[in-house]
Amino acid sequence: MYKRRHKVECRIGLLKQARGVATRYDKLAVRYEATVQLALIRQAL
Repeated sequence: MYKRRHKVECRIGLLKQARGVATRYDKLAVRYEATVQLALIRQAL
């Protein structure tokens, strides 16, 4: 349980490094979801 929790917390921490995700500039849910997906793709590369 704690291993999974640690992975999730680390991923959220990395996502918060993306300014658009951390401050939620996009108020529409669709745009925010796209911003999160782009941030995850950027981390994967």
